[in-house]
Amino acid sequence: MKKPMTYKDSGVDVDAAGDLEEDYTSLIRKTFRLGAIDNPGGYGGLFCLAEVMKKKRMRDPVLVSGTDGVGTKLKIAFALDKHDTVGIDLVAMSANDVLVQGAEPLFFLDYIGTGSVNKRVLLDIVKGVAEGCRQAGCALLGGETAELPGFYKKGEYDLAGFCTGIAERRKLLTGSDVKEGDAIIALGSNGLHSNGFSLARKVLLESAKLPIDKHISVLGKTLGEELLTPTRIYVKPVLSALSLFNKRTKTIRALAHITGGGLVENIPRVIPMDLDAVINSKSWQQPAIFDLIRRLGPVEEEEMRRVFNIGIGMVMIVSAKSAGKVLSHMQSEGESAWIIGQIEKGQGVVRFV
Repeated sequence: MKKPMTYKDSGVDVDAAGDLEEDYTSLIRKTFRLGAIDNPGGYGGLFCLAEVMKKKRMRDPVLVSGTDGVGTKLKIAFALDKHDTVGIDLVAMSANDVLVQGAEPLFFLDYIGTGSVNKRVLLDIVKGVAEGCRQAGCALLGGETAELPGFYKKGEYDLAGFCTGIAERRKLLTGSDVKEGDAIIALGSNGLHSNGFSLARKVLLESAKLPIDKHISVLGKTLGEELLTPTRIYVKPVLSALSLFNKRTKTIRALAHITGGGLVENIPRVIPMDLDAVINSKSWQQPAIFDLIRRLGPVEEEEMRRVFNIGIGMVMIVSAKSAGKVLSHMQSEGESAWIIGQIEKGQGVVRFV
């Protein structure tokens, strides 16, 4: 008689996954904020909007949601067996997107798909997600860990996340308030963030064959450390600026999260079609990683601007007369910030001068 088969025989270890629940619950609770409801073992995360609305005295609230992943940056985490920062990237990609609508992130859920349960790796990932939620001021309400043997290569996984925020309808940022003469303020990035890694890996690791675990003088660190630097989360400093400058009028007209497509494709998403963003290409400091990719590719400047953030993770379009005050405020919040251009009549594109 054949031995009865079990789920574990197919590669799925239900017991190992269950052992993680207590650790997950502890990390989740540490991210709780106003509105979060403790619901261990529940099928869905719970959040009380009424508590937030009452505290903020909101009359016409709108929910804003965003979802994203981390992309092939995960390949670097696999290569270095370092998994404690990609969770921050996961939160950043969705929380920053929610932020650009003028919304405050409220809660986050994650999805991890993996070939097999490795407790150390999974806990490091979720620790990163919890840290990202702490930086974004949102609650991690739960998520899903799916064990899919045969679907992922050994030691590999994929991540996805979902963030929901809230904004007063009249304070939503849609780009319709952008005017000719407005100033463009850039907030510095931490490097590549989570975009352009397929090209970066092609240039640095496959073509130039740079060692990922060796110190590179122009970077001041190893290539792996540079590539795994987590995406900046701009939520708290930008919300601070919105609270200060947009109380009565929209001094801050629009925001753009500079992700895939770079400045070239992301700024036009938040300006009217009869206006251009005119940018002084020498007005900010770019991290050394971008020049390394340019030289070793070589990669032409037009392609760099279309693929990477080239040193700018978030753009703020503000009224010209208040630009200096907004700039000073962002710098006081610890951001690297520069005025990099202005809005002019045009055709809804970005022009570099």
